[in-house]
Amino acid sequence: MIKKKQNEDISFKAGHRKRLRDKFLKHGLKAFYDYEIIELLLTLGTPRKDCKQQAKEAVKRFKGLKGTLEASIEELGKIKDIGPLNAFGIKLFQAVAERYLQERIINTEFKIDSAKVIFDYLYQSMQKEKKELFKVFYLNNANKILEIEDIFCGTVDHIVIYPREIIKSALDRNATRLIFVHNHPSGNLKPSSCDIQITQELKNACHAVQIELLDHIIISRDGYYSFKANNLLL
Repeated sequence: MIKKKQNEDISFKAGHRKRLRDKFLKHGLKAFYDYEIIELLLTLGTPRKDCKQQAKEAVKRFKGLKGTLEASIEELGKIKDIGPLNAFGIKLFQAVAERYLQERIINTEFKIDSAKVIFDYLYQSMQKEKKELFKVFYLNNANKILEIEDIFCGTVDHIVIYPREIIKSALDRNATRLIFVHNHPSGNLKPSSCDIQITQELKNACHAVQIELLDHIIISRDGYYSFKANNLLL
């Protein structure tokens, strides 16, 4: 009798997931509640497990779909019955989204025309980092991205930058314009005195080889700060 009940439960769960998949294929995500999207992602890692309650709890705890998709494995693990296997689907979605966005803007006609474009592209990946990361956008005269490179990874609040290495990389790529981006894990968007000093050094190094520094952007979970918009590149 117990085995029969277990088989019925498995059959019901499989049928429920199939109904979700069919609904997505027919109507897309517009027909889904936020928790149903998370439920589908959770079941990628544990296809024989009912994940509805965990999905509802995640959406509640992280205040919606966006917050849940941006949560770390450690944060997701605080919800009962969500482990690394369940979190696999959500992490896979994050990785695919980041790869898609990068390939979309490199080697296409996509052009950088504002600090917000950079922020929108990098926010999901950079705002949750525990250490400071420093990225360089290499561009041509038309502001088309040639390449994006992670140059340095520092401690919680400190990165050592070597302007000479960055300039060499820019010349190797025939870049004529650069944008620098780094994150503040603390959440504070105000540039430090070191941020201002290294930006000036980078600007001087760029000027020496006729490369234009378009902007230096700081990203945190609370938004972004543009050196250019705040007249710190004069």
